[in-house]
Amino acid sequence: MDKQAIASAAAAPAVGPYSPALAVGDFVFVSGQIPLDSEGRIVAVIAPDQARKALENVKAQLAAVGLGMDAVVKTTIFVTDMDDFAAVNEVYGEFFAPPYPARSTVEVARLPKDVKVEIEAIAVRG
Repeated sequence: MDKQAIASAAAAPAVGPYSPALAVGDFVFVSGQIPLDSEGRIVAVIAPDQARKALENVKAQLAAVGLGMDAVVKTTIFVTDMDDFAAVNEVYGEFFAPPYPARSTVEVARLPKDVKVEIEAIAVRG
C-alpha cells in the first residue's frame, strides 16, 4: 500500500505526530482541521468563523494534491456546543454544493487548543 503524506504550507501545521492529510490509493483522508493559520495561531474566536477557517484548511490540504471540495465524500464536524450547529451549518454550506458529502456532527467535551470546531474529511480522486 502506497501512502503519501500531505502537508500544505497554506494550511495549519500538525499539532502532534500525525499527517495533516494522507493519500492512499484513490482516497485522501484529511485529519481534523482546526482554525489555525499556517503559523499555528488560532485565527477565529466564534464557532462559525472557526468553521470557516477549518474548512479553508481542508480545502488547502486537498488543493495540495490537485483536488477541490467537490471531491469530498464524507466529513465529520466536532463542536464543543451543539447550540452552534446552525451557524456552523450555514458556513459549511458555503463550501459544498449538491450532492453534498455524507456528514456526521458530534458534540465533544473539548478540542485541541480549546477551539470550538474541528472538521475532518475524506475525498476521492478521479
